[in-house]
Amino acid sequence: MSFTDFQGTLFPKEGPHHRGGSSAQLFVISFAGLILAGTLGCLVLPGMYTGAPLGWVDALFMITSAVCVTGLTVVDPGTFLTPFGQFWLLLFIQLGGLGILSLTTLAVARLGRASLSLEEAGGGGPVPLRFVDERALLGTVVAVTFTVEAVGAAALWATWRGSFGNVGALWPSVFHSISAFCNAGFSLFPDSLASLRTSPLTLGVVGGLIVLGGVGFVVVEDLRAWMRRRAPRLSVHSRLVLASTAGFLAVGWIYFLVFEWSNALGDLGVFDKAANALFMSVTPRTAGFNTVDYARVTNPSFFFTILLMLVGGSPGSTAGGLKTTTMVTLMLALWGRVRGRTDVTAFHRSIPRETVGRAASLAVGGLVFLAGMVLLLLMTEAAAGDAGDRASLINLVFEAHSAFGTVGLSTGITASISPGGKLILVLLMYVGRVGPAALVAAMISAASRRGQAYRYGREDVMIG
Repeated sequence: MSFTDFQGTLFPKEGPHHRGGSSAQLFVISFAGLILAGTLGCLVLPGMYTGAPLGWVDALFMITSAVCVTGLTVVDPGTFLTPFGQFWLLLFIQLGGLGILSLTTLAVARLGRASLSLEEAGGGGPVPLRFVDERALLGTVVAVTFTVEAVGAAALWATWRGSFGNVGALWPSVFHSISAFCNAGFSLFPDSLASLRTSPLTLGVVGGLIVLGGVGFVVVEDLRAWMRRRAPRLSVHSRLVLASTAGFLAVGWIYFLVFEWSNALGDLGVFDKAANALFMSVTPRTAGFNTVDYARVTNPSFFFTILLMLVGGSPGSTAGGLKTTTMVTLMLALWGRVRGRTDVTAFHRSIPRETVGRAASLAVGGLVFLAGMVLLLLMTEAAAGDAGDRASLINLVFEAHSAFGTVGLSTGITASISPGGKLILVLLMYVGRVGPAALVAAMISAASRRGQAYRYGREDVMIG
């Protein structure tokens, strides 16, 4: 299948067979339906809680956080939820991580009735996969997901069996493996992974699962084709993802080592400091496990964590955020402008101007939406009696960025936020999960449906 054919399959022209709406619309609606089903289950199913049941706002918040693989929580899942309640939560983490559209697409594609694509749902539009068709890609999604989660659960069980016993370690291992690979960040431990901060195997397994889940299945399939010599080289997309992922991890690792060496990591040995600093670089992109108290980290680390939450993971993955390729493309565009070049290049290839424009639109749109939601969140909490505390402002800004980036890190204020504020966080999580993907898909689909028949005369404006 050529790239032209592949793109035409992903974004077909309008016609009688597409009156039911685009796959981007199906993606948005599917996630909303999944959240509704999970919330109703929390409200009506018996045996979910160890004590008083959740109200509808908190139930909506918890399920939205699970489906959008965020990890923000108003209760401790390990003590507040029964085993059945924990399973219910994990079920929606798994469905959200895979993506309800990808499952639907897999079914209809194998029946030969449609060929929607994971890339459109996963965020980022068509990528020149020269040796991959839709069925192979979607088959990879399911196979790799369950295989990696099973291996991760086995590794965690082997690590924890000495502390929890052979049987006692089984369920926490499965839960945390799925939560980590789906970049959800939910934990059955009341302090997340803080009590295991001196277990390098735990941090290595969980951190590895987070990174694998945040790379994206497009890259996985491209790597497989390259290793099997079906492709002469990795695509520019895959190389950008791998390079940017390694770069962000390395920069974050060094940064947190420098600023938290004598602070949040001060009570640890040298090796554990290095392991925890690396874990602090992994989790903001976008799985909210934590081994430190973010209410006590230094201001530079606090702010840098917000920046990493904005970046997020890579397109077509379980991660959220504006995506690594978006940020790197914009940085390359800026670097090219500084050098007086109009083309944006990477690995001796030019990135299309349309892609650069989509990256800029996505970044600006995301930041404007986030700023508006932060303002509304501050208003709801001011109305609830929290109007003048500057520390509260910083914590709310952190919470909003964590929700929009579907990260799940918190300074511990989630449960105390007003019902109106929780609903704003619900909207941030939902838009942060489906919004960037749907926006990019809509822009590509609109461009493929109609060309620009005319343009107005040019007149320049002053910039800067």
